[in-house]
Amino acid sequence: METSLSSVSPDCKADHLFLVSKTGSYTYQNLQCFGEAFIHFLKEHDCINITQPIGLCAQPSDELVFIIATCWKLGIPFVSFNPNAQPSLLEKQIQAIDPSIIISDSAKTDRHSNKKTIPIKELKCPDVLPKNSALKTGSYIQVTHHQPSRKFGYFFTSGTSNQPKIAPLKRRQMHAAAKSSAKNLKPATNECWLLCLPLHHIGGISVILRSLIYGSAIYRMDRFDEKETARHFSENKQVVAASLVPTMLNRLLDEPEFTIHKLFRAILLGGGPISPQLLRKSINQNIPVIPSYGMTETCAQIAANPIFEMPENEALLNSVGRVFNSNKIKIQNNDRSVHAGNSGTIWLKGPQVFDGYHPTSSQNNFDESGWFNTGDFGHLDEKDNLYIEARRADLIITGGENVSPFEVETALQKLDAVKEGAVFGVPDEEWGQKVVAAVVFEKGKKLSKQTLQKKLHNQLEDFKIPKEIIFAETLPRTETGKIKRHQLLPLFKPQESS
Repeated sequence: METSLSSVSPDCKADHLFLVSKTGSYTYQNLQCFGEAFIHFLKEHDCINITQPIGLCAQPSDELVFIIATCWKLGIPFVSFNPNAQPSLLEKQIQAIDPSIIISDSAKTDRHSNKKTIPIKELKCPDVLPKNSALKTGSYIQVTHHQPSRKFGYFFTSGTSNQPKIAPLKRRQMHAAAKSSAKNLKPATNECWLLCLPLHHIGGISVILRSLIYGSAIYRMDRFDEKETARHFSENKQVVAASLVPTMLNRLLDEPEFTIHKLFRAILLGGGPISPQLLRKSINQNIPVIPSYGMTETCAQIAANPIFEMPENEALLNSVGRVFNSNKIKIQNNDRSVHAGNSGTIWLKGPQVFDGYHPTSSQNNFDESGWFNTGDFGHLDEKDNLYIEARRADLIITGGENVSPFEVETALQKLDAVKEGAVFGVPDEEWGQKVVAAVVFEKGKKLSKQTLQKKLHNQLEDFKIPKEIIFAETLPRTETGKIKRHQLLPLFKPQESS
């Protein structure tokens, strides 16, 4: 039988720290006051009886953190859209989710003409929160919809076909993920987890929700900046943990003065391939790192090393550790489980794993026994340490962002001079993977690398634009016309050395 779950740690007190940023600091009492103002806000806009999730489309801010935290506390499902998404993609995502309202940056409101869109400035903290944040005894908001199986959010996860899949996540799954994460890293009361990840991905949002469950605090940055982040790690005693992607850590390690203060515990590292060179560099500079593996469908990390030290076995530098105890893993090849050391597809099962995609996503990745096919490839060693060999087949993960080769190829082929293009990822120390395109031009036509990149800026977000472009006469294909991506990597090597 399921039991109800607390929305916030029972040990959390009103005067405990909840959120810190360059604009100020706020307590859990402030969060309660914001929650009451949020209910009033919903009533004013005739949205109190919500059957669909609330849509959020705004740049990172204190207000956005407060809204996400309040939705969790009140049991109101939400979906956070990428405010920098191309308008056509954003519109498709809005249509797929059909949110009840959208709370947006004022500059974005004209993008959602078919939806009731409310500027986030109506919930500005200085205007919403009373000066002394006084609450009468017993006036705290009571959570009425905190059933474990209630959906708390909807998250977009892209695949190689660029058909957006929507992963609804439930409260019990987030609680299971927070409980697992706490075994490695759990800030205490008034200690902060640094938040510099985007707030339209599970990685950034999970920092907020874990902090609520633990009763700990968040230090929010508007964006990642290596110098500012390095300063927090070395001087800000409130900050004891952080979530970073490999690209961010790589940039930090290049900072000559980068170090950590004595109370800092560890960096949770995930969101893309983690190179052994990066781990060696971290260890040599005495930076504590927790390499991890996870995805939207598992509420972020589902496997992790303990705080990493230089292993006696060099091969362990390639491992992301063991899957957390409450979950299960198996490696399959040709529909059969394989023994340690053998590669195959990674399948997961357990309390952190979501229950299935939104009905708009026709894909079914579960077998009859409830195992989830991640689409990733890897192997286990004899001690059940997991090694990731490829993420979701053709999917490219660069700087913590997912890139669909199909989407970039479609953009390339819209350009007049381009006959066809193929996009793939190559290992890169800074980005984890680097987006590379092989381009075949129409006869008698040719564009420079810089011109192609400039033209793609009109169609794609910056992280999706190929950092390298190679020119080819033809592309390797199968008999049925599919591009053989594994044969593209050798084409890049001559370009790399030139």
